[in-house]
Amino acid sequence: MSYQGNATDLGDGEVAALLFEYMPKIAAEHKTDSLLVLMADLGRKIVQADRCSLWLIDEEKNELWTKVAHGVSELRIPLSAGFVGYSLKTGEPVLVEDAYRDARFDRRSDIKNGYHTTSVMTMPLESDGRVMGVFQAINKVGDNVFFSSKDLERLKLISVYSAKTIESAFRAQKLERYAGKLERYTNELKSAHMELIRILGEVSEFRSQEVGDHIHRVAEISLKLARYLGLSLEQQELIFYAAPLHDLGKVGIPDVILNKAGRLTPEEYSRMKAHSIIGRTLLRDSKTDLLCMASDIAGAHHERWDGMGYPDKLKGEEIPLAARICAVADVLDALSSPRCYKAAWPEDRVKEEMKNSRGTHFQPELIDILMEHWDDFFACYRPGGEFTKKGLL
Repeated sequence: MSYQGNATDLGDGEVAALLFEYMPKIAAEHKTDSLLVLMADLGRKIVQADRCSLWLIDEEKNELWTKVAHGVSELRIPLSAGFVGYSLKTGEPVLVEDAYRDARFDRRSDIKNGYHTTSVMTMPLESDGRVMGVFQAINKVGDNVFFSSKDLERLKLISVYSAKTIESAFRAQKLERYAGKLERYTNELKSAHMELIRILGEVSEFRSQEVGDHIHRVAEISLKLARYLGLSLEQQELIFYAAPLHDLGKVGIPDVILNKAGRLTPEEYSRMKAHSIIGRTLLRDSKTDLLCMASDIAGAHHERWDGMGYPDKLKGEEIPLAARICAVADVLDALSSPRCYKAAWPEDRVKEEMKNSRGTHFQPELIDILMEHWDDFFACYRPGGEFTKKGLL
């Protein structure tokens, strides 16, 4: 980074003003490249140098690298090159008046860039007892021709600040990378969890010879109801993934009852109703919010608003909200799609049945939502509707 124009050495107040000017910019910046540019610019102004650069170690490539300006490719040199390499190796600063009279000087950079280096300062960047790089200032500008011991002290001040700042940035970047990996792993685990839940939910449908996509349709309708009811996004997601487990307890019901085409006998119906208790029992010991909700749904989706449902004859808001929502979705789908014992009902008949169940079977507010947005809900079941497009009907 190069400095143009004449200047005189700064007073302590001016140095402090520069530090206060740059500190907010540096604190807000977490990208290493941008930090190097900011630090070099601050160093150049404080010690009144024509060029300033902050070199960091690349341990994988055994090189030093720096960024001198935005949009300019990074520069790289061997670890042992020139004054920077000397400071890195010895941990000592360098203060020279004429670089060409010092054997440590590496002239290749001057030759390559058509530059002439005279006065040079370097200061190791130390953090936690180790040298992580080197701060270098080249060619004093202004009234003084050479860097002074006072300049070296100021460069040391900037170097200490720079080392701590860059070390903090490295840690922040490492945490960000770790957080990114953790998020990916969490998403993968969540996807696997949801896939297992989906498969588990399909077990009962597979055994009952009904369309296995029933559980997915119930999940979609439950999600719509939860959304129109104004539940949080988190609750909407939980209901969507928990709803497919509403009939999990059917795994404990004999095939002869599940697949019976005719009306069940009182004894068979009593046995069928046990699937609510079985499902709730299978899920109730879980510690996750998702499976706890699934347990509520499995155990209470056949309860009725008027208290005439099963297995516990819960009434009104005694019934868990997720189960109330899923109950509406379950019956809507049962009426609107074909089963082994019946054909799908016509739309008008389904709508009338759901409306007539307001305040008896179902929570009034949920039926109000269903009626108000009927086209959105039932369009899924119409020819060419959402369920057909998704292969769910």
